[in-house]
Amino acid sequence: MTLEELRRKKRELRLTSEMIAEASGVPLGTVQKLFGGTTKAPRKRTVEAVEKALYLEELRQNAGVSRAVLSAGQVGEGAVPYPSAGEGTRKYTISDYYALPEEQRAELIDGIFYDMSTPAYIHQKILGLLHLLFTECTAAHGEDCEVCISPCDVRLDQDLFTMVQPDLMVLCRPIDLHAVRLEGAPDLVLEILSPSTRAKDQLLKLYKYQKAGVREYWIVDPEYRTVTVHFFEEEAYHPVQYGFGDVIPVGISGGTCAIDFSRVLEKIKGYYE
Repeated sequence: MTLEELRRKKRELRLTSEMIAEASGVPLGTVQKLFGGTTKAPRKRTVEAVEKALYLEELRQNAGVSRAVLSAGQVGEGAVPYPSAGEGTRKYTISDYYALPEEQRAELIDGIFYDMSTPAYIHQKILGLLHLLFTECTAAHGEDCEVCISPCDVRLDQDLFTMVQPDLMVLCRPIDLHAVRLEGAPDLVLEILSPSTRAKDQLLKLYKYQKAGVREYWIVDPEYRTVTVHFFEEEAYHPVQYGFGDVIPVGISGGTCAIDFSRVLEKIKGYYE
């Protein structure tokens, strides 16, 4: 975000500098200088910390999660019981993630667990169709890429505090077939919205994927029949929204691949009747 965008987001969320300082860990004086215009060239780390705090606050307001719970690092949207943090709170790690019962699906993002409920049939139907279309597209144009679908663990930041399971991803690099998880950012990620993941996928994951180096992020919304594409590599990046009847170009392919979403709509049109 630019400084003006940060200021606009602060106004939209009705936050004080004190709230932002507490949420971001940035000293109050630094936050006041940032938003007051005194600091003309703030440090990158400062801007990123403030930007993340604003994204999390927007997530909280959209999801109806209390600020105390979100800032404490306990649980996010769709909360369920997780390993005890003992006295007080702490950030969970991938060791806690691997200690979860096999039947418990969750994602770990910045030390916070997010429950993953069993997806609805329409979600899986769309995912299967898109897996086929993306695979056809990469094969037809000789793209040296692999198309993978959930469940597949991705240690997005290659740290101890984040493990995600994107619905669909495209990786244009060699993959170790013996690996128990994928390391680092995929080239393209696609998430299909559901009522329980809407806020997380549109806000928190958007932020995480962009910062981790994902080149392109698709958000598929079955309820409104839209596909929002974030192609982060564009010089003047802005999201583009398509309908389920559109042919959508795949940005990372340089224009050689496109997904005809009308083929998806044709197979699920009964869902809207």
